[in-house]
Order: sequence, then structure tokens, then C-alpha cells
Amino acid sequence: MSPSPSPANSAGRLAIIGIGPGSPDMLTRRAEDLLRSSSVIIGNDFYIDQLSGLIEGKEVIRSVMGREVDRAQECINLAQTKSVAMVSGGDPGVYGMASIVLEVLQHSGFDIPVEIVPGITAATAGAALLGSPLSGDFAIISLSDLLTPREIIRARLSALFSVRIPVVLYNPKSRTRTEQLDEAIELARKFLPPTTPVGMVRNAYRDDESVVITTLANAEEIEVQTDMHSVVFIGGEETKIWRRGEDVKGIITPRGYHRKYVY
Repeated sequence: MSPSPSPANSAGRLAIIGIGPGSPDMLTRRAEDLLRSSSVIIGNDFYIDQLSGLIEGKEVIRSVMGREVDRAQECINLAQTKSVAMVSGGDPGVYGMASIVLEVLQHSGFDIPVEIVPGITAATAGAALLGSPLSGDFAIISLSDLLTPREIIRARLSALFSVRIPVVLYNPKSRTRTEQLDEAIELARKFLPPTTPVGMVRNAYRDDESVVITTLANAEEIEVQTDMHSVVFIGGEETKIWRRGEDVKGIITPRGYHRKYVY
């Protein structure tokens, strides 16, 4: 049974920490400091495994995908009396753990000191490896229909592609959910030309990292390599492939300087 709501307790505190792509050198200094100073670390197995050098000797509570509400409730209960770090991949406020923890905390009635520590999210990590595909306006959308109905995802994709800005697709494909990426590509083709650059980044800044650059006309070639550890970038109307001679180096969406300056 959950404890009764209580006034603020200075003995405990909660940090919701974005650990970025997973590589230790991609952690912010604040994230590292809070991980080292926390007595309890809680999070998904996949993210906990990326922190082995920082959490030795601490109480570590591992969870699995799909147990986010339970994880949120447990970290709040523990933070009544302990310094707790809830770890979240990427940035906790971008498809991460911040929202569910804050929702559960609001309903609980507890008054716990909470700090949310930003992290490098998958969109910016993948964009850096591709070059500069997100230099202006862009959108991010998850293709997972676990929490958002599929028809709503389709409607949002159509609206985004219709304004012809770059779109980043999170959770593009899983073992059981294989059709949504095809669907997104077909929707993009209704609004964008076949030459529109498409990028796929898998395991950004982790072992087995891979980067693929192609076009909307040939986007099917990324599908075999795409999974839940991947992010897919579909360019906008100004996005272009960055080349040196015949070699493809990356993807660029011009910021707009070419309209004001000569260079």
C-alpha cells in the first residue's frame, strides 16, 4: 500500500536524469554528479546497463519496458526518505520518464524536491551524425501506437508532411510493429519529391552504430536495418544531401543564410 501524502521531507529528493544516447562521454556534468550522489538508482534495464561505472555500490532497481507507471510510483515512494535518481534514455522530457513521474507525483499529494536533468535526445544525437538536417523548423513524432491510436499518428504525419518541414520518426519499428514505417514513407511521398533526403541512425554513439543516407524514392532500403534503437529522418522541402565530389557526407537543411548573404 502506498504511504499517505506528507509534507515536504528534506531527507529525500528525486532527480529524473536524461542519460543521452548511452555513451558515458555524452552525459552532462550535472547528470553525472547526481548519479554519483544518489543512493538509489532506478530505471529500465537497457539504460541501467549503460551506467555501470557510475552506480557501483548503490541500491539499483531494475525495471523493464511497459512498467513505467510502476517505476514512477516506486521512485516517488523511495524519494520520501532517500536520494533517488530515475534514469531515462535521451532527454526525460522528450518521450521519457519526466511526464509520468510528474503526473503520478501530482496525484500522490507528496511534496518532494524534484530536479529534471536534460539529456541529448535521439533527434539531436542522430542529427549530429547525419550532418545538420534539423537546422530550422522540424517536428518529432513517435510511430509507436502503444499509447497513441494509430489513426491519430497517421493524421499527425499527414499534417506534418504537408507543411514540408523535416520530420524525425521515433520508435519507427519493432519486432511486432512492422507496418508503420512503410505507412509513414508512403504518406511522405504524397507531399514531398522522390529526391527528398532520408536518413536512418541506429545505436547512435553506442556499439554497432550505423548511419544510412538515401532518398524518399529508395527509402525501402533502410527498413531491414531499422528497429527500436533507430531514428529515421525525412527531410523537408529545402533539405539536401551534402556531398564532397561524388561522396555522400551527410544531410543539410539550410538555415536560410543563403537568402541574405553571399558565401
